Amino acid sequence: MKIFTAEQIRACDQWTVQHEQVSSLMLMEKAAGRCADWFASQIKSERFWIFCGNGNNGGDGFAIARMLYRKGFDINVFIDFKNPEYSEDARINLQKLKEISGVDIHDFRQVSEMKFKQDTTIVDAIFGSGFHGSLSLDYQKLIAFLNSIQANKVSIDIPTGLFADGLSDSESVFIADHTLSLQFWKKSFLHPETGKLCGKIHILDIGLSPEFIQKTDTSQYIISDSTVQKIYRPREQFSHKGTYGKVHLIAGSYGKIGAAILAARAAVRTGAGLVTVQAPECGFSILQTACPEAMMLSTGNIFSEKLHHEEGITYGIGPGLGTESETQNAFLEFLKKINTPIVLDADALNIIALDNAHLELIPKNSLLTPHPKEFERLFGTSANSFKRLEIAKENAEKFGIFIVLKDRYTQIITPKKTVYYNITGNPGMATGGSGDVLTGIITALLAQKYSSEETAILGVWLHGKAGDDAAKMNSEEALIAGDLPESLGRVFNELKNSHYKKPQNN
Repeated sequence: MKIFTAEQIRACDQWTVQHEQVSSLMLMEKAAGRCADWFASQIKSERFWIFCGNGNNGGDGFAIARMLYRKGFDINVFIDFKNPEYSEDARINLQKLKEISGVDIHDFRQVSEMKFKQDTTIVDAIFGSGFHGSLSLDYQKLIAFLNSIQANKVSIDIPTGLFADGLSDSESVFIADHTLSLQFWKKSFLHPETGKLCGKIHILDIGLSPEFIQKTDTSQYIISDSTVQKIYRPREQFSHKGTYGKVHLIAGSYGKIGAAILAARAAVRTGAGLVTVQAPECGFSILQTACPEAMMLSTGNIFSEKLHHEEGITYGIGPGLGTESETQNAFLEFLKKINTPIVLDADALNIIALDNAHLELIPKNSLLTPHPKEFERLFGTSANSFKRLEIAKENAEKFGIFIVLKDRYTQIITPKKTVYYNITGNPGMATGGSGDVLTGIITALLAQKYSSEETAILGVWLHGKAGDDAAKMNSEEALIAGDLPESLGRVFNELKNSHYKKPQNN
């Protein structure tokens, strides 16, 4: 699923009107209808306070108000009496609304004087995705007041004051519980500084031109289920364990053997043919008890001093590895020997971060899976997550690597500076060991001859879906990293079923 800029979204609207035999007013009516239907089916309020701007976002709000009134809801609409200038479609819908005697229209400035009932939903239709600049002082006061009210709050398309493409200049942004985004995800929904203001995102298809969407280029994508279905390959009937690759996980040290176990369980559950853990001997007993499907190879006594390299192996390195000087030396010597893509996480990244020259040792098309702090150690600090993404794009291109930047919406950055956002997963996965599981999943997929890009996309999607399955079983609060490998089987069954439901080419 493509992520478009605000300018591209505006162009898509215009193209649809010009080429799809639909007027802009009809398009607004369809968008409003989708929103009104969502409100009627999802929100239990009997009353709505709808705040409308003077542009097309306000026009959507006027049409929604009219439709909700006809569905039997109590509607109050608020506008700026000081500004009589409206976009043409907004003006038409405001006039239609004025013809309904049962809908009261108030000035924004009256809101603080009105009696608010607790079952009222506040709807923000003031500024949409085309907003840029800063809010005026009057609007800032209005937004601050609305944010202070304890109520269910819904924004149409995007919260007022927020930019679609990045951080806003505005000091005031409407804080929504839900955002009904028209047709597209916006980039600002997917970053922590701005996404936290949007609440739960609901994408409503309003019928914008499929032709425009298909032909218009972008470098930013949402990982959709359909994307994953195209990547996923079911197991072949005539195959054996050698068909699905050999994985070596270089992981664990005294006190951190659990990280190696989690990665190994995940690799086994993701379908790797043979899994070996290179680890210190202090962890052998617990590793082979906790994951008997994996073999062991000694790298030392209580931490790794010698790493083993063989051809034809896919390596995942870092979970619980430690950063002792002997481990550092062994790891750096290992990097000098290998020229095929590997997976690097945790302490492997921390060792590389000790000297920028170490980045040159990473084989092309390798996958790095840092969390924000690890990324900072590798590539330097950034003012915010948008700047961090730009730094990631520069370094992915420079070193020819894939960066899997872990976050609420994990970002995959390719050497071609393409960005994929993953929207599976939940806050329950913010727990120790979750990243170790991701390392095992990604390493197993890479061993099964998925490309590095396919591995990253399918891997983070599987990881998040396993987290969603585990949260259903155990709740977000009680979710632990060990739940994730056990959920992978259900996720693969779901993926396989959806794969075979697709039309097959003869």
